[in-house]
Amino acid sequence: MNNKFIVDARFYARSGPYNLAEVAVAANGTADASDRVLTGVAPLQHAGPAEVSFLDNSRYASLLEKTGAGAVIVHPDMVDRVPSSAIPIVTAATYEGWARVAALFHPVAPPNPGIHPTAFVAPGVVVDPTAEIGAFACIEGGVQIGPRCRIGSYVSIGSGVVIGEDCRIGAHVSISHASLGARVSLLPGARIGQEGFGFARTRAGFLTIPHLGRVVIENDVEIGANSTIDRGSIQDTVIGAGSRIDNLVQIGHNVRLGRCCVIVAQVGISGSTVLEDFVQVGGQAAMAGHLRIGCGAQIGAQSGVISDVPAAAILLGSPAQSRYEFFRQVVALKRMVRRPR
Repeated sequence: MNNKFIVDARFYARSGPYNLAEVAVAANGTADASDRVLTGVAPLQHAGPAEVSFLDNSRYASLLEKTGAGAVIVHPDMVDRVPSSAIPIVTAATYEGWARVAALFHPVAPPNPGIHPTAFVAPGVVVDPTAEIGAFACIEGGVQIGPRCRIGSYVSIGSGVVIGEDCRIGAHVSISHASLGARVSLLPGARIGQEGFGFARTRAGFLTIPHLGRVVIENDVEIGANSTIDRGSIQDTVIGAGSRIDNLVQIGHNVRLGRCCVIVAQVGISGSTVLEDFVQVGGQAAMAGHLRIGCGAQIGAQSGVISDVPAAAILLGSPAQSRYEFFRQVVALKRMVRRPR
């Protein structure tokens, strides 16, 4: 069996080839003058003389020294470890450079403008002529779909939804009571705008509270597969510009995320909690409702947050506490276990 990594052309279109100077510009890096031509990207251990690779973690420096790549994106500190057969493309932001170069060789495919004959588009829907509507999509009245959007198969878009330019809506996504900005990406199965979990207790049982808000997703947001974002009850649920939400995340009604938040898989955020800009939340963490998480705070995986969090705090554990207190307790517990009886 051949273990060489190959980008499968059945799934990923390729552009190029590009000369070294063009690749260096894409990486926001510098490289010595050369007439070398590069045809693609590959990991260090598999790259050939016409391919670009990168090193972002010094743990893999041994792979760098043995690589057969024609060019390698590296930090200035690692230039001396690049073999003579490869040309270093030097940048202080190696991972960013790699992302840009990979996108150069494998750009996102443009939409195929038009409406599939099996799709249902209600009268009065505004679909930009450059947008693509996939098979069996259902688009209800009053919807607006902007330029160069791609709407996947079996997508359901409820009445009045507005979708900005260059959005990518994956298969089986449902959207209602929502407004999307530009360049929003929803992966398959995401649910946006459904009624939230809100009810009043009465002597006769539970009384569902009407949800009268929306979901507002600002520009450049990505939302992972099978994640759910409830619409607001008496105000909007807001996802701030540039935020990244992983797969299988639950965001409750009236939650507000600031700019460039990162929410990892299986996180649950209860209603009316506010995350300020640049908050990061690790996998399987949970937050109670009506909290405020300060700007730049970091919440560790599986943490349980039950009170407000100050800006720039780093919390671990359940109930969540400062990392210093958390590790002190871990050390103390280990000492107790090791005591001779």
